[in-house]
Amino acid sequence: MTFESVAIIGGGESGVGAAILAKSKGKEVFLSEYGKLTDRYKAELEAHNVPYEEGGHSIEKLKEFELVVKSPGVADQTKVIKGLNDYKVPIISEIEFGFYYTEVGIIGITGSNGKTTTTGLIYHLLKEAGVHAQVGGNIGKSFARLVYEDEPCEVYVLELSSFQLDGIKDFRPDIAVLLNITPDHLDRYDYDFENYVKSKWRIAMNQTSEDLLVYNADLALRNNEPRSIAIGEEEIKNNQLSTESGKIFDTTNTTLKGKHNRFNALCAIQVVERFGLSDADIQKGLETFVNEAHRLQVVAIKNGVTYINDSKATNVDAVFYALDAMEGNVVWIVGGTDKGNDYEPILKLVNDKVVKKIYLGIDNTKLKEVFGEGSEVESMKEAVKAASKSAKKGDVVLLSPACASFDLFKNYIDRGEQFIAAVKSLGEE
Repeated sequence: MTFESVAIIGGGESGVGAAILAKSKGKEVFLSEYGKLTDRYKAELEAHNVPYEEGGHSIEKLKEFELVVKSPGVADQTKVIKGLNDYKVPIISEIEFGFYYTEVGIIGITGSNGKTTTTGLIYHLLKEAGVHAQVGGNIGKSFARLVYEDEPCEVYVLELSSFQLDGIKDFRPDIAVLLNITPDHLDRYDYDFENYVKSKWRIAMNQTSEDLLVYNADLALRNNEPRSIAIGEEEIKNNQLSTESGKIFDTTNTTLKGKHNRFNALCAIQVVERFGLSDADIQKGLETFVNEAHRLQVVAIKNGVTYINDSKATNVDAVFYALDAMEGNVVWIVGGTDKGNDYEPILKLVNDKVVKKIYLGIDNTKLKEVFGEGSEVESMKEAVKAASKSAKKGDVVLLSPACASFDLFKNYIDRGEQFIAAVKSLGEE
């Protein structure tokens, strides 16, 4: 694609990364942010001489640019995107834009759940074995920023959301990982699950027979071009993980607990085997891996009660995996902004394992209709206090919300950090 001017919609990590990459390539650049830019990103744009606007989008100005790069947080249904579509302005994602400027190999990981764990594990296994990799995408640095920084690198390991994949045209990962597809973000897909499914499968749409697709055997293969490895129940039924090549790896002495994490681990192993890692290096990497915060993170054990922060569990499937991994009775902190969730798939697990429900949200009506009555609170401090009073020795207090965080918190990280702080302050008053 030939273009000399680029407009960026959205002033977060993806947008600013795309802006500075475009500027470095000699393009005319303008960034438009609907809300308010953070001081950090504003200073960065100014340092790179990138003009910007905040507090709204000027469609009349934006339509004059030859290409628009859209941040993943900007929905296609927004007024600015609809307006630019009326003018037939080409719109791509920041992932697509970064792809234009690199020839470094790419591992792309997507799925409704487990993306961050699997991305982090692949990066860890490669790095510990001496492979020079960079990690980013939907976590950490944006892909465009990584390309701009141009540090010596053998492969990019990218977590990819459906929103990022929606805006690709030519983006092609050498290795794609599709972990699972369960209902999530349906508010962005006209409440049509099939639209969301199509979005996730876009990760493989440009792959060829030279590439590799590692995917969940429960999914119906929609792209026959790449070489494919399907991973199912048989390969993850216990802590002994069996690869396609017949090698065995053990997750007993790792932090990767639960069937879902064994699946994530096996996907990661299948990927890194392509880089010639020894069995010893892979096993050592599995045992030294520490997952990101807010994903089944054990915060503390107080008076025999274990407190677990799973704030990243913003959909029903993630909560299913969390509850399935729990041993013993659970005091469950749940709630937030509903995303069109169907809670029925976890009802049996909740009935079997949960002894007390703490509803944390402004509107808990739907949760109560499905799961029955529980304590209702509107702050994390209240939630943890109520949970600690209900929990007995041997129980688990599990923050696994099944919902977005935006009714009471800045994001899932803020929610998780408030949980950690509330747990640590127990007994101090």
